Amino acid sequence: MNPYQNYVQGIAKATREARFVPLGGIPPAPRPSLAPDAPQALFFSPHPDDEGIGGGLAIRLMREAGMKVANVAVTQGSNKARQAARWKELQDACDYLGFGLVQTVPNGLERINPKTRQQDPAYWAGCVDVIHKILEAHRPRVVMCPHDADWNSTHIGTHYLVMDALKRMPREFECYLVEDEFWGAMVDPNLMVEVSEVDVADLIASISFHVGEVQRNPYHLSLPAWMMDNVRRGGELVGGQGGAAPDFTFAALYRLRRWAQGQASRFYEGGKQISRETLIGTLFA
Repeated sequence: MNPYQNYVQGIAKATREARFVPLGGIPPAPRPSLAPDAPQALFFSPHPDDEGIGGGLAIRLMREAGMKVANVAVTQGSNKARQAARWKELQDACDYLGFGLVQTVPNGLERINPKTRQQDPAYWAGCVDVIHKILEAHRPRVVMCPHDADWNSTHIGTHYLVMDALKRMPREFECYLVEDEFWGAMVDPNLMVEVSEVDVADLIASISFHVGEVQRNPYHLSLPAWMMDNVRRGGELVGGQGGAAPDFTFAALYRLRRWAQGQASRFYEGGKQISRETLIGTLFA
């Protein structure tokens, strides 16, 4: 008998059984006591649910580094009939994790994509103004958003929306810029962050609060597989071609740069692999 059959069958069985786990309705996860003047991290989410899918670093910044993490809901989806429901689902998901939540405008911004940026500059400028005001109000130490080739048009649009807003900030404003990936893989990530089993489970649970979305497609259950594949890719993309893969089970990949003097620049050579035992806050001191 193939000795790997039990391994594969165990994964398939666990995934099938997880389809019957109730969605949402879970008591809030434990959260740290944060100082009133704790540094702020803003996670600019293209859609409701991205705060959970891409939240591997964010949850560690809150739990380990004592940062206040707020999810900025750039849009509330394109289906107008679902926008109010998606906002409620998002509130519940963020409350479960302990993330703050910032609404851009009622029902979220619309048409956030490269085409709008190019063809309707007046409307785009108004959207940039909304994001700029949020940046000014929070003055975050860390800004998170999708990278510029994340395939989905709203993800790419959110990247440029945040970048355009950052360019409006005073030149003395500084922060760390973290770009994540989901739909389209980055070719040059420089940061791999290990995500613990507890954190992965909490992220899955938070995504399950987006009931209307995961009922049609239980994509929350594929999060562990995606994070396992990130370890495979990140071992070489971040660690260097031919390098030994780190002893991680789950990880998320990012491009980390520093924003200063009106532009983003890398502040270390090569890549960094941050294990669960490494203090994540040392990167963002």
